[in-house]
Amino acid sequence: MAFRVLSRRIISNIHCSTAMKPRNTSRSSLSTAAVSSPHAAATTLNLEDVEQLFGSVSTKQLLRSSAIQHAMAVESVVDLGIWVTKLKVFESGMLRDLVMNTMRHTLYANYCAGEDAAAAGRSILALNDTGLRSMLAYGAEDALDNEGCDENLQGFLHSVEVTKSLPPSSVSFVVVKITAICPMALLERLSDLLRWQEKDPSFVLPWKQDCFTIFAESSPLYHTQKRPEPLTPEEESDLQLANLRLLKLCEKCEEANVRLLVDAEDTTVQPAIDYFTYSSAIMHNKDNNPIVFGTVQTYLKDAKERLLLTTEAAQKMGVPMGVKLVRGAYMSRESKLAESLGFASPIHSTIQDTHHCFNHCSSFMLEKVANGHGSVVLATHNIESGKLAVAKAHELGVEKVNEKVEFAQLY
Repeated sequence: MAFRVLSRRIISNIHCSTAMKPRNTSRSSLSTAAVSSPHAAATTLNLEDVEQLFGSVSTKQLLRSSAIQHAMAVESVVDLGIWVTKLKVFESGMLRDLVMNTMRHTLYANYCAGEDAAAAGRSILALNDTGLRSMLAYGAEDALDNEGCDENLQGFLHSVEVTKSLPPSSVSFVVVKITAICPMALLERLSDLLRWQEKDPSFVLPWKQDCFTIFAESSPLYHTQKRPEPLTPEEESDLQLANLRLLKLCEKCEEANVRLLVDAEDTTVQPAIDYFTYSSAIMHNKDNNPIVFGTVQTYLKDAKERLLLTTEAAQKMGVPMGVKLVRGAYMSRESKLAESLGFASPIHSTIQDTHHCFNHCSSFMLEKVANGHGSVVLATHNIESGKLAVAKAHELGVEKVNEKVEFAQLY
């Protein structure tokens, strides 16, 4: 589930992940994620041993977290919270201060690492002491213009800079949303053009760089109903600026020796995000050491086919592929859009189908890793998926591969 922060201040959301083996009006926030450090690698994780799982967390924190998690599972509670924040009286005054202060000590404290980089750093160090590394993410998204994109880029670059002051074992990834460094309208235009080229291979895109396969035969193309106009000179200029922002961020990550994880969005703009991700991977992923990782949402019916085609294209080009696998976060939006256009939802019809897809993709990527091709982050809260992946990894001997397989969960 995606957690959206109401405040526009720079904050820190936290995600946790365990490694199998050591080693304008944009919304903004800073976030982290963690991976197991070398000294914890030899410990076997027993899901029945609550002392091992929660020994580093205070009873107060566990009770607060349990209460918040149960409350957030009640749809009416979430709807009420959204309604309150949209009230006119909430825009300023005592009510706003009261609600925000309450959130700061409940929801915010439960899901977020801190209100600035220093606080996030302290959270990362505390997690590192328990054997977890972090994914640091400046959570900006949905920029509308170049000014907002430039401002967001500075936030991402600062996130990379923060990693330099932390122990090398404490940070696994810096996370970026392409929607924060390329205007949303341009991402929609690029996605339309890429989809139309998939429909009509003779359609020329002069700005297009080398890229892996973006679409599969089963990929939804209904978003683009008619032939789009070519990019205007102004749009091409904006695209160049977006390319330069991502290039600068990639180079900063290489300099800091930290990997860059590109988050996924809904299918309206995902083709453009994949284009940015894959063209950057071609430039920066070398010697079986992926710097740029993309995200595949396995609740999509075309996920397995796209993953197969993309990894095959990467392998043919000799480029190591870095992939994060998730189930997905935009189910309602995707289904409503497809229905409004008269098409079937791109989302799997049942949760079992989604589980099967995630597990199949996990197994596929583990085999790739075992054969020396690429890396994978398995982002899941599903215990059965985790057990299956661990069993597969042990079967393949992947546990002996340093930092090629990691598990990730929300804080």
